[in-house]
Amino acid sequence: MTHRDELDSYLKNLLQVDRFRDYGPNGLQVEGRAEVRKLVSGVTASLALIEAAVARGADAILVHHGLFWRGQDGRVVGWMKKRLQRLLADDVNLYAYHLPLDAHPDYGNNAQLGERLGLAADGRFGEQELGWLGVPEQPLDLPALEARVASRLGRPPVTVAGDGRALRRIAWCTGGAQNYFEAAIAAGADAFLTGEISEPQAHYARETGVAFLACGHHATERYGAPAVAAHVAERFGLQHEFIDVENPA
Repeated sequence: MTHRDELDSYLKNLLQVDRFRDYGPNGLQVEGRAEVRKLVSGVTASLALIEAAVARGADAILVHHGLFWRGQDGRVVGWMKKRLQRLLADDVNLYAYHLPLDAHPDYGNNAQLGERLGLAADGRFGEQELGWLGVPEQPLDLPALEARVASRLGRPPVTVAGDGRALRRIAWCTGGAQNYFEAAIAAGADAFLTGEISEPQAHYARETGVAFLACGHHATERYGAPAVAAHVAERFGLQHEFIDVENPA
């Protein structure tokens, strides 16, 4: 058991929250009961996750995608009202960590994705150094990399093939980081993996020869939150459960 504020303070230091310029507040977003015994982790603070966590007796929820983002109009109506109402009615704490959770060298989304795909990181690139760059633990060509992504993430990537070069250097950044592709190319990558693809990336891949793989926003970000939550659960003697709310994105 721990106090919600002690957990908030520990997570702030662990994830180095103050280092990042982010799109919303990191940390305790909704205050619930003071004592935390059971922690549920998930990717997004959706109503489905909140209801599942409440049903499992959670005192706190830890997610990557929280409730509050820059540019929202601030009204508590519709889906926002439903999510907040359920959290407040059941006195459940909500902790959310966006870019800090992507970046952590051990528990973050990029670290965890690299581990699952057999990629050993040896460099960073891009804005706030959120992109990771490294080498495969075993030699890979593009078909083998596609097959590994499909097998280990449970879905095939959307791929724009490059020029067929050997994949000696692979870059990755989870979630909606398609705009990091140009920085990955400049950093010397032979392939870049992220969650999503937009219109320009297909052209960049064809014109530069660097392969682009969109592996799913949710699919690439399923691993950081439960890794962090498992760590703090062990440290503070908490129960922990990861709930994966299916998402095709």
